[in-house]
Amino acid sequence: MNDSDRSFMHQFAKLIGGLLVLTVVLILAARAIYNHEPKETDPNTQAQVSARLAPAGAVYAGNTGRAALQAAADAAAKAAAAQVAYGGTTDGKTIYDNLCTSCHTAGVAGAPKLGNKAMWAPRIAQGLDTLIKHATEGYHGPDGNFMPPKGGNPALSAAQVKAAVTWIVSQAK
Repeated sequence: MNDSDRSFMHQFAKLIGGLLVLTVVLILAARAIYNHEPKETDPNTQAQVSARLAPAGAVYAGNTGRAALQAAADAAAKAAAAQVAYGGTTDGKTIYDNLCTSCHTAGVAGAPKLGNKAMWAPRIAQGLDTLIKHATEGYHGPDGNFMPPKGGNPALSAAQVKAAVTWIVSQAK
């Protein structure tokens, strides 16, 4: 090996050594930054743990039991009423755009398409009250068509279902 080759090897070894030191410094800096970042926490963790640890049931007897069951039923009804869909709006178009459009645009499960007068005419002939009942309680038609209760969103109120059905029917007249 001549002097030129030795000089090159010496410079190359210094370069490789410097890059190795730089790599180690960058890795250590990245670890230090990562360790100082706050860790993500799931706000639902405590509720999930409480639900897992809760007893599976309870025994109620006598008047105390009836009162406790009634209080639990009242609390459940109040909680359900507080969770009304779409902010409680009774704008039929808004409800349609958020929920009904998925089936009534493509005709999924035999759903009559929005604005199709031929598909809606026999249904409209049954009366608006019948259509609202089918939308609220669900419907299984003789030809295989299917409407889930409240369009598949149990958080809809009766007024919201009525507003959506009324708006959809108005588009078919």
